[in-house]
Amino acid sequence: MKPPERFSHEAMATLFEIQCLHADAGYARQAAQAAFDLVDRLEQEQSRFVANSDVSRINQLSAGQSTRVSPSTMECLEIARRMYDVTGGAFDISIGSGLLGLELVPDGFAVHARADGVRLDLGGIGKGYAVDRVAELLEEWEIRHALVHGGFSSVLALEAPPDRDGWPLTLSSTGVEDREPLARVSVRQRALSASGTRKGEHILDPRTGQAVGGRATWVALPRAGDGRQDAAAVAEALSTAFMVLSTEEVTALSRGWPGLEAWILHPPADGGITPPSLVHLTG
Repeated sequence: MKPPERFSHEAMATLFEIQCLHADAGYARQAAQAAFDLVDRLEQEQSRFVANSDVSRINQLSAGQSTRVSPSTMECLEIARRMYDVTGGAFDISIGSGLLGLELVPDGFAVHARADGVRLDLGGIGKGYAVDRVAELLEEWEIRHALVHGGFSSVLALEAPPDRDGWPLTLSSTGVEDREPLARVSVRQRALSASGTRKGEHILDPRTGQAVGGRATWVALPRAGDGRQDAAAVAEALSTAFMVLSTEEVTALSRGWPGLEAWILHPPADGGITPPSLVHLTG
């Protein structure tokens, strides 16, 4: 069998790639271009670095003001708000500036500010959301055998090549000196997201403002059987939250999520004498 067609495109400060199988390479190229056009549109709507984007306008709101947003932005915001609630605030697109200070009005595609100073950044969910939409577009084009990723940190597998039971992926950490894969997985109809910090880097826990560093996390989720798909967006939000949640909190959350798999790489407690430990949790 011939190898998958590969198409790539720079957007959202990373590299998006589509690997797919189709008898007509020209048709596959057209589908990939349509998918990348969609990613560009989402970036223009949702990037805080784009003047007059939906998110830029939200970030300029004062208490009592409102702005209209696109249906896609509203959907992404609703997923982000749901993940804020699910994780007890560990995933927060306002980075602690007060997400509850915004009211979402889905029927009117509007965002209303109840307070001043709320600032949003969809960087922790935007790539996953875009990957979900790209996968749906490929299915609409009847391209069933495909793998989509946004910067390798947000991956979604559709059906695997006919001669395989899944798309092969590896879990690797930039914090491991020899960079050998920590685990190997084979996926189909599944999303996988990775989050991590390089040596010496830290992230802030939005609940406390305290710095957390040295950890790496991966989350895998099955796609739903029907209806709107958001597995990549949710997996990205969870992998971000798991960077700051305790292992006990991650375990409790995973138990209530059928099909979820999580891997947490803990840094060595002795400063590097022993190797880091990888914990594998299942829902």
